[in-house]
Amino acid sequence: MRYGQAEKMEIIRTVEESELSAKRTLEELDVNRSSFYEWYRRYSLEGYDGLATRKPYAQRFWNKIPEMEKKQIVSIALEHPERSPRELSHFITDTEGYFISESSVYRIVKAYDLITSPNFIVMTASDKFSHPTTRVNELWQTDFTYFKITGWGWYYLGTILDDYSRYIIAWKLYTTMASEDVEDLIEDAAAKIGIEHIAVKHRPRLLSDNGPCYVSEELKLYLESKGMAQTHGAPYHPMTQGKIERYHRSMKNQVNLVKYYFPWELEEEIARFVDYYNNDRYHESLDNVTPADVYYGRREEILTRREKIKRRTLRRRKLYNLSQTTTQKPSLNKNVVLSD
Repeated sequence: MRYGQAEKMEIIRTVEESELSAKRTLEELDVNRSSFYEWYRRYSLEGYDGLATRKPYAQRFWNKIPEMEKKQIVSIALEHPERSPRELSHFITDTEGYFISESSVYRIVKAYDLITSPNFIVMTASDKFSHPTTRVNELWQTDFTYFKITGWGWYYLGTILDDYSRYIIAWKLYTTMASEDVEDLIEDAAAKIGIEHIAVKHRPRLLSDNGPCYVSEELKLYLESKGMAQTHGAPYHPMTQGKIERYHRSMKNQVNLVKYYFPWELEEEIARFVDYYNNDRYHESLDNVTPADVYYGRREEILTRREKIKRRTLRRRKLYNLSQTTTQKPSLNKNVVLSD
């Protein structure tokens, strides 16, 4: 059986995340082991592009990346070690004014041993909603996760995430996970977006798991008073709330790197991560813009600007590389204006 590029990537992610051995996982997936390890070798060397079906093609040099740009890419990668090649690619386009592909960034920074192994999370087709959201504040995902503070015990973090944009609307630490805590968190989110001034038919729907605080009669009556509907995830299937589960996992991977001795220390660290997640972290499923860009309606403008920068950069590089066969060497100033 022949697999496409995306299918190979999902198989690799599944094997990396599986609690079973690679051999056992590949047997369950009915994937040939030798084929898998060849994909994995090419992926390790070339990233996602290495999984594409190989076809003979003529070698071209017109789009060769100038050395000065390569040095700048390495410098930016050193300044932002938390960013992946995918994030660096779009960060450079947005901040430096020239286009560089993810695969090019990967090859350049890998040569300097600046690549770290990512943590992959796999979602299969059945883990997605059959009717995805189409606008912000249509559906809110909410859940609790826990932290231990030395000398204080367990604290519970409640979060509300907008399903369409993945924007974190509200969060708060609690000492319990009661229905009153959920109501308090919803009040915070409602105040932030001004829900009282929105038509009832446009109010968000709340998606949660089946924890006691979410299935209580008190919460049901509260939501009815707010004109909000509620949806519960399938029992024993936490990936129904996959977006907020994924967010909590990413957040805890960073926040739990140190111990906390006071609640305010933990709150400050969570606040820093939420600000980074909402405003600085490029999200692959959002066309590599931030949740805030989607939530506040900036995505299309950003994507249009990036496409113009890409065309302008490719034309400039073509002129530059063609000029290397002559005595002329045009300027590589990124501010040179070329028609789109």
